[in-house]
Amino acid sequence: MNILFLGPQGSGKGTQARLLAQKFELFYFDNGGFLRELAKKNDVVRETINSGKLVPNKEMASYIEAFFDEKQIWDGIIFDGFPRTIEQYDFFKKWLSDKKVTLDFVFVLIIREKTTIERLSARRMDPATGIIYNLITNPPSAEVNMDSLVQREDDKPEAIKKRLQIYKEMTEPLVNKLKEESKVFEIDGERAIDEIQKEIERIIKNEKN
Repeated sequence: MNILFLGPQGSGKGTQARLLAQKFELFYFDNGGFLRELAKKNDVVRETINSGKLVPNKEMASYIEAFFDEKQIWDGIIFDGFPRTIEQYDFFKKWLSDKKVTLDFVFVLIIREKTTIERLSARRMDPATGIIYNLITNPPSAEVNMDSLVQREDDKPEAIKKRLQIYKEMTEPLVNKLKEESKVFEIDGERAIDEIQKEIERIIKNEKN
């Protein structure tokens, strides 16, 4: 079973994808985390991310294909944020076909633009562990030194607005295309985490029965 999570930045898709991966024992692929690791050793990728732009589609697809080929994993995956454009999806479909696997579910979390900006502006990263907290929805525990947390460049308001525009221009058309070819479920992402997760689990169980 392969599952794709999409949604604007700050929609909580990463949280929901991780919870679901644990529940069903699936491999969790975080496109954002993958890119940040890649950026540490690739100057072009780092500059692209910091400017709030997307890595070119063909280049992005080749990085991800090499990642999964190296791990020898092609099924039982939750994809968080990839593919996010129609062109990336075309590469993705061919990859799925070549590996003889399918995309079984697509969950799209829906939130307002105002909520996106509020949530992302509140994100902070622990540079020592790489763990990302949200001062509003997922604050660090008492033992975490708040003074050590940093705000990433792509979580600052200017970069957030650029990424939202990219989502509207590139990912929303992909969602429309996916609706023609896959099981797409749009989820209200402004509710409590547990409530959203229960709805997603219920959909999967109902569709599999």
